[in-house]
Amino acid sequence: MKKQPVVTVFGSAKPAEGSEEYLLAYDLGQRLAAAGFSVCNGGYGGTMEALARGAVEERNGSGRSEVRTTGITCTLFGGRQANRWIDLNISTESLFERLEKLLSHGDAYVFLQGGTGTLLELATVWELSNKRMMDRKPVVLLGPFWESLLMTIQREVERDGTEKRMVPTSVVSTPEECIRVLQSQFHREG
Repeated sequence: MKKQPVVTVFGSAKPAEGSEEYLLAYDLGQRLAAAGFSVCNGGYGGTMEALARGAVEERNGSGRSEVRTTGITCTLFGGRQANRWIDLNISTESLFERLEKLLSHGDAYVFLQGGTGTLLELATVWELSNKRMMDRKPVVLLGPFWESLLMTIQREVERDGTEKRMVPTSVVSTPEECIRVLQSQFHREG
C-alpha cells in the first residue's frame, strides 16, 4: 500500500473564524483532503484550526477515510489544547522539538501568511534543505504576502554566490494552484 502523503501547513494562530485568512486556510484544507492529502500543522487556532476543519469536513462529506489531521502542540504554551478538528495530537516539550516534528511529518510544506514564527519555519526548511541536512521536499508559498520576500532572498542568494541553488519554491495565489503544484510534484516522484 502506498504511503498517504502528508502536507505540513504553517501559518498564524491569530486569524478569527470568518476572516479572509481563516477562510483561505479552510479552503486549502478542503482541497488538500479532496486531493487525498493528509495534513499536519501546529494544532491550535487561527489558520491551523481552519485548515484542519476544512480537511475533516471534506473527509466526512466525501468519505475519504484515509485523510488524517495531525497537530503538533507544545507544553510550553501553558496547557493549551489542540483544536477539536485534530485527529492525532503530538505534544512536544520544546519549540525546537515541535519544529522538528512539523518538518519530519511533512512530505511537502505549504506556508500561509504568518508572523516571525512562520518566517522562522520557512527559513529552517530552506536552510536544512540547502545544507542537505534534510531531504528536499516541495515548498509552496500561498498568497501575495510571500512574493517580495522570496524575490529579495533569491536576489541575495544570487548576489552572494555561496548557495549553489535555493530550494525550489513555488509562490501561488490560490488553493487550487497550490494543489496543482503539489499533485504535479508527487506525480513526478511517484
